[in-house]
Amino acid sequence: MSRMSGVLAAVVVGLSLVAAAPASAASAHDPLPTELPLPNGFRPEGIAIGSAPVAYLGSLADGDLLRLDLRTGKGEVFSQGPGTPSVGLKVDRRGRLFVAGGNGGDARVVDARNGAILKSYKFAGPGAFVNDVVVTDDAAYFTDSSKALLYKIAFGPHGRLPDTYTAVPLTGDFVLNPGFNANGIAETPDGKALLVVQSNTGQLHRVVDGVTKVVDLGGEVLTAGDGLLVRGRTLYVVRNALNTVAVFTLDRAGTSGKLVAKITDPRFDVPTTVAAFGNRLYLPNARFTTPPTPTTTYNVVAVPNR
Repeated sequence: MSRMSGVLAAVVVGLSLVAAAPASAASAHDPLPTELPLPNGFRPEGIAIGSAPVAYLGSLADGDLLRLDLRTGKGEVFSQGPGTPSVGLKVDRRGRLFVAGGNGGDARVVDARNGAILKSYKFAGPGAFVNDVVVTDDAAYFTDSSKALLYKIAFGPHGRLPDTYTAVPLTGDFVLNPGFNANGIAETPDGKALLVVQSNTGQLHRVVDGVTKVVDLGGEVLTAGDGLLVRGRTLYVVRNALNTVAVFTLDRAGTSGKLVAKITDPRFDVPTTVAAFGNRLYLPNARFTTPPTPTTTYNVVAVPNR
């Protein structure tokens, strides 16, 4: 997720508790608002949604975490950040929010109900960019856009968080290049492998125990690929600088995919990641082409899934 305004060229490539403006009007036919303002200066990047109509967002500015009601558009900061970015996010069925720490080189796990930090992990020093995360039944995996590896937090019995992590080198087809490399991450439809998009090359990699193989997308290239979302056999790829979500149908193993749609919207302003609730996709506008200031406006937009 091409995360910071300071690295925009390489990729393109506090806060009040209430959103700055009312959410867009809902209709009787579709009762949830389609635009949800965020506090001025928040600088969103990652978004996560669980089974309830609640979105979690992290701030690139200081790492604050915000909880946003998708029904009303009301939001509040429920966990103060460490002063370094919060980037990719995922929430699991145990109500834990996994947060990638960007150039802080770290990650933390937060209680999604009260904001308490359950565990922190220091992965790497200067030069790292811990970008995105996926949570499987057995582990959480984090990408690093500056290194050819994943960070794995393997769960103990009943999902217990361990004290340590494992660095998993990426081998095979994945080759480190200048700029942002490994970015968005998701599971394959069959749950037996991972998918990682490489922003600078536009390749989608299938990963098993660190061994990578390029997914056959019929010639489609995913430069500026950022957040990934897999629902069933449908893969959504946010292409941030292009203001586009590419939609693919995958085979169950995730070895090949076919482009079936490209979602665009005039409200997109460098969206970075995507989460789903019901028949909608929700995307935060990171606005990387707009200089960030304490008064810069930000929002989340909702579009129909395809």
